[in-house]
Amino acid sequence: MSDENIYDEIEIEDMTWDSALQLYHYPCPCGDRFEISIDDLREQETDIAVCPSCSLQIRVIYEVEDLPKPEGQEAKGSVGKVEGQQVIAAAA
Repeated sequence: MSDENIYDEIEIEDMTWDSALQLYHYPCPCGDRFEISIDDLREQETDIAVCPSCSLQIRVIYEVEDLPKPEGQEAKGSVGKVEGQQVIAAAA
């Protein structure tokens, strides 16, 4: 992909995560927003987020290990569902 339309380089921490759509987005100067899917980032297919309304693009700076884990692969020791039962943590 050509670098001529790269508007900026943005740290992923500065982007907004949309868990329903499974993508990150960031405001575009045109009024729309740059978007990139979590799958593209995980598979390292691209690091370029595009705006669907104009020709601008941004490069996303990130580390694969810092991305949200796929469902069912939460970190060990986290509160959540265990073998079909929901675990509820009580306050001490």
